[in-house]
Amino acid sequence: MKIRYMLLHAYGMGGTIRTVVNQANAMAAAGHDVEIISVVRRRNEPQFPIDPRVEITALTDQRDGVRPDSPARKVWRRVRGKMVPQGEFAASYFTERVERAVIDYVSGLDDGILVTTRPALNLISARRTPTCVVRIAQEHINLATHPEPVRKEIVRHYGRLDAVAVLTATDRKDYQALLPATPVVRIPNAIHTLDQKPSTQDSRLVIAAGRLVSQKGFDLLIPAFAQVVDRHPDWRLRIYGTGPKKAKLKTLIIKHRLGDNITLMGRSNRLDEELARSSLYVLSSRFEGLPMVMIEAMSHALPVVAFDCPTGPADVLTSEVDGLLVPPRDVDALAAALIRLIGDRELRQRMGAAAARTAQDYTPETVTPLWEKLFGELLEGAPARWS
Repeated sequence: MKIRYMLLHAYGMGGTIRTVVNQANAMAAAGHDVEIISVVRRRNEPQFPIDPRVEITALTDQRDGVRPDSPARKVWRRVRGKMVPQGEFAASYFTERVERAVIDYVSGLDDGILVTTRPALNLISARRTPTCVVRIAQEHINLATHPEPVRKEIVRHYGRLDAVAVLTATDRKDYQALLPATPVVRIPNAIHTLDQKPSTQDSRLVIAAGRLVSQKGFDLLIPAFAQVVDRHPDWRLRIYGTGPKKAKLKTLIIKHRLGDNITLMGRSNRLDEELARSSLYVLSSRFEGLPMVMIEAMSHALPVVAFDCPTGPADVLTSEVDGLLVPPRDVDALAAALIRLIGDRELRQRMGAAAARTAQDYTPETVTPLWEKLFGELLEGAPARWS
């Protein structure tokens, strides 16, 4: 079958990009004709490995910068635009040229499956992709996180799609309540492999990873780790990722006098090796979709301490079994959970072993058949009403 995945920026970094590339690679390995459509291109090469059998196409090349809108921008928005609602987190990407390129591309399709991967693209697809194409919207963050203007457009237009795919059972329930006539299915993202080196629990190292943005809550993690250092001054925290909050996080580290204990590591293409060297993974997010780096950490037999934020952690973790869940944004509770696991190597080993078993539910071998089932049913015209 012909499968097209549309990403905003397939050449960038981020959890959605990584997981969609993993999906595309898995479907190509299963023998399908797969293409990734990158709405914009701002780098020469993709940041994640793409199977050579997967074709990649860019709609707008912005490697030389973003060109300004034409004088006809207002006319365009009035006549054909207004598809990307205010509040969509990537709305700034959608200049007239970008929006026009997406609309023209999807309007010209006449076969196969189109999987769009964020609200802006989902809404354009719902309104402009011909019905001869199977149209699936992927949602990578939970419904409640979307601003009200985005949710209104979801209610208004997602009913035209053939299916909405979400990552967790919690989000499936929420989307079904909002869209009672729309097929909503739960298919989790898959980690790239389960063949990982397990942690030996010998290091005094805690690891966290994600974009340096407010969502990931590293501004909450740093003061929590200050409490850890008071009890365990020989333990270290490494935070992997880049983003606009880097300077503020550095200032916070200095404020708490943690320069010897917390390091902002930047981007790494060897994160699996770093996870294997650590003894504990911490997730301090204010909200999530399905936290894939957390699951990848679990595949290394790492126990997890996480805020019980909406959604994701509680859909994966069983507290006191493969990790510890604490109330959202509760810095003291996060610190206490970290201190508890740091002080009990046997507990870390036991929870880490359980975490590795949990990660088995998120392998490509488990997840890819779910996508094939969904695609096959929709191509045959069957309703997509399964969990």
